[in-house]
Amino acid sequence: MTDQHKENNTTHFGFRTVDKNKKADMVADIFDSVSAKYDLMNDLMSFGIHRLWKRFTIESSAVRPGQKILDLAGGTGDFTAKFSRMAGEKGEVILADINSSMLMIGREKIRNQGRINNIHYVQANAESLPFCDNYFDCITFAFGLRNVTEKEKALSSILRVLKPGGRLLVLEFSAPVFPWLRKIYDVYSFHVLPKIGKIVAQDEQSYRYLAESIRMHPDQDTLKLMMMNAGFEQVTYSNLTGGIVALHRGFKF
Repeated sequence: MTDQHKENNTTHFGFRTVDKNKKADMVADIFDSVSAKYDLMNDLMSFGIHRLWKRFTIESSAVRPGQKILDLAGGTGDFTAKFSRMAGEKGEVILADINSSMLMIGREKIRNQGRINNIHYVQANAESLPFCDNYFDCITFAFGLRNVTEKEKALSSILRVLKPGGRLLVLEFSAPVFPWLRKIYDVYSFHVLPKIGKIVAQDEQSYRYLAESIRMHPDQDTLKLMMMNAGFEQVTYSNLTGGIVALHRGFKF
């Protein structure tokens, strides 16, 4: 086997190099471990700011009554619950996640809110979405793309199921734009965050992977180019909290 062929069959899992075929299962193990404390850890890790990032994304979605929305890597359903109200009785919202533990927690959380009529739950891999072509008006992909093994395949799959005129919103950790913020963020990510995970979720290793996976994720301009290469048009991004998080938008025409 050539070095090039070996390289093509490996990918990163945090800072480690692993077989591409194993990454999905390794990521699944992480989310099985953290799912029970997922919402609590989000609040603690971001000091509650993740709620503002999500609100900005929802406001940018321009979802209207009667539309079809895919909440990809929907986790515990924060977006799905909001979109359910925005789409109304004639709309449809699908919460899709590759991880069954996250999907079950999201479904239970949303049903406890009394929202059942226009929501469906699908376990799905973003690289090969099990939906018809040109189906969704809006797709959100929040804090999930960095865990995907073949990001280009996922973007192509998303483009296929998006309607002409539809939009993709990718909310993801990104690269801080200020050098001083980068230094503080590195200290927090690699020294503080794993300790919080150890104390609150009894899982230091998963949150160390989280920090590593963020560093390995494409930066703002690289992801913008990846979306354009996949066929998205009018691709733009907004830096949130100094670029710690970025919201990328792209359209299918």
